[in-house]
Amino acid sequence: MKLTDAQREQVESLLSLMTLDEKIGQMNQESPSIVGGFDVPFSELIEMLTDGRLPQKEFEKIMATAKQDFHEDDIRAGLVGSVMGNDPRKANELQKIAVEETRLGIPLIIGFDVIHGLRSVYPIAIAEAGSFDDALFEETARMAARESRACGVCWNFAPMIDVARDARWGRVSEGPGEDPCLASRFARAKIRGLQNDRSSTENYVAACTKHYVAYGACEGGRDYNTTSMAVSQLYNVYLPAFRAAVEEGAATAMASFNDLNGVPCTVNEYTLRDILKGEFGLEGFVVSDANAIKECVIHGIAENDAGAGIQAAKAGMDMDMGTHIYRDHLRKAVEEGKVPPAVIDEAVRRILSVKVWLGLFERPYVPEEVIEAYEKGLPPAHVALARRAAEESVVLLKNEGGVLPLKKDAKISLVGTLAGSADEVCGAWAMGWKKEDCVSILDGLNKAGGNVAYYPCGGPEGELNAAEIESACAEGDVIVAVVGETVSMTGEASSKANISLPGRQRELLQRLLASGKPVVTVLMNGRPLALQWEAEHLPVLVEAWHLGIQMGNALAAVLYGVVNPGAKLASSFPAVSGQCPVYYNHPSTGRPAGKSKFTSKYLDAPWEPVFPFGYGLSYTSFAYSGLRVEEQPAYLDISVTVKNTGARRGTEVAQLYMRDVAASLVRPVKECKDYARFELDPGEEKTVRFTLQKRDMGFYNNDAAYVLEPGAFVIYVGGNSRDVLEQEIEIRSFS
Repeated sequence: MKLTDAQREQVESLLSLMTLDEKIGQMNQESPSIVGGFDVPFSELIEMLTDGRLPQKEFEKIMATAKQDFHEDDIRAGLVGSVMGNDPRKANELQKIAVEETRLGIPLIIGFDVIHGLRSVYPIAIAEAGSFDDALFEETARMAARESRACGVCWNFAPMIDVARDARWGRVSEGPGEDPCLASRFARAKIRGLQNDRSSTENYVAACTKHYVAYGACEGGRDYNTTSMAVSQLYNVYLPAFRAAVEEGAATAMASFNDLNGVPCTVNEYTLRDILKGEFGLEGFVVSDANAIKECVIHGIAENDAGAGIQAAKAGMDMDMGTHIYRDHLRKAVEEGKVPPAVIDEAVRRILSVKVWLGLFERPYVPEEVIEAYEKGLPPAHVALARRAAEESVVLLKNEGGVLPLKKDAKISLVGTLAGSADEVCGAWAMGWKKEDCVSILDGLNKAGGNVAYYPCGGPEGELNAAEIESACAEGDVIVAVVGETVSMTGEASSKANISLPGRQRELLQRLLASGKPVVTVLMNGRPLALQWEAEHLPVLVEAWHLGIQMGNALAAVLYGVVNPGAKLASSFPAVSGQCPVYYNHPSTGRPAGKSKFTSKYLDAPWEPVFPFGYGLSYTSFAYSGLRVEEQPAYLDISVTVKNTGARRGTEVAQLYMRDVAASLVRPVKECKDYARFELDPGEEKTVRFTLQKRDMGFYNNDAAYVLEPGAFVIYVGGNSRDVLEQEIEIRSFS
């Protein structure tokens, strides 16, 4: 985000005219409040729904009589700088109040969670990241930006770029996986897509990177929990994606709920002021996560709301999401000298800068013709892109006997409640989709002309239907079993201690296998699952994740071979839940896991993941040969030959890894440095070249200093993090 001199002058002029109350109003974000129709607070109503005390139908009946309060009077009084929502006509109404009925006419910045698409929902991030397709990351973000502006949303709470190494954490679904290199490239592409098409204000939004920082390292994978780590780990693993996003121009950031080494990120001056704004150079503003300032009292870092607000403002938290603490307490804090006026001015300057950059002062409203166009339905180009993204995100994990691709004339028994549900395709944190746009797996196979009989049989919840299982086994030539997790089992507040297939789905698969018919198992889930039994016993495994509105069509194209799968895993899959956290780029130990008892491992579990980072098969095969590593003064010139040794055209992702053999700090056994995605015809071979800059071969030490240390390095190239060619090289100088 870069402002012109004229825009900076506009910000300073506005700031000079503002009263203290108007400034604090800009730092306050509101969400529509649900009022009326029930006798308990709305938050308790949600608790009752989620814990089962309140049936879904009763909740819907109550909500039918409720109303939303959009805080119009507060907006009119200049007490609100931002609101949340995705209704374009309501957005125009609220903007009209802010622009025409307040003293200075400062527009609102309207934000919304658009993690993987608004209405044209595309795959969850952990799935899309597995495409290793930077151009796709950018395209889908650009589509999300256009749809957001059409709904009055000019600020997307995305991308979510937390590196996550523990699959028990529910929010692993929202991010790009376990690797800092992939996460950084994902972050850069998403920022470009959301922000860089400024040919019209209708084409770009302000990105909001989240969750800053180390949220993905929450202890035991329990959401909202504590994080503790060395400075070197923070800098080498959890900060790179945020640095990349800011370098790419990210306009804003959202602080995470967790504490980091005892200081909640909401009030952490070291991470907010010193690193994010100082070292990285964020020009826009930082917003808290929902209710996070108030929760600092519960953390025990502040005695009361006022104290929490003072700490947050001084630490560099520019906007309060939803607690009213700034609105209620900052004026008094400034008057008593507890918060310097310059802190308020800096926060408001940053907020106004983003509003000016967004063009909100010139075009605060959504044009009626844009609203009407989207009311008629999704643009065909958006549907096509959502489908292509879904096709590129399917990972083939196992295909014994060449069961896939399916023959069009095969009689398919489609099994599992998930297969017939259009409600389950979009995944966690998808909030703008409409059911009529969603294609279930059943619908997708039927639209593809398949000979399909559907047997719900069982799923993540509920019992098994023995009669349906028997019929499915008897009638089909091949059984396609769709198993996994419901959307509600992943995402925020959905951490799990047991991440094997929930319910009686393993038993369902055992019964299907006993029929002797070919069984194709399709996984529909939002996190890596513990798949030791499945990997050992199932002949075919397809990781389909939650792929968005076009899931059914995309999966049908893959199963029938119209599309050759080429995606890889963005996260390692554990064998059993207790193996977590498991990730490929772990530090070396003095006693690496091995057959000897006195090595670093569990006695009752494998020491390797069942499927490693970067893994994924194809309907063709690829062979790697001829790795060459040549040193140049400033870089390594790395080349490898990749040949399509199968009978079909296919997509491969060649991955470059490095190991620093001996360093002043223990380094990972392997770390991704680059990747290249390409297609090859049968028999075709390609020389893939990587340029590894020597400046990128270092690491941060525990003083947060970046160091380059000469010595031995091992270079690896392969189709995943495990199966690689390698060559050692001695680097004598980085100058």
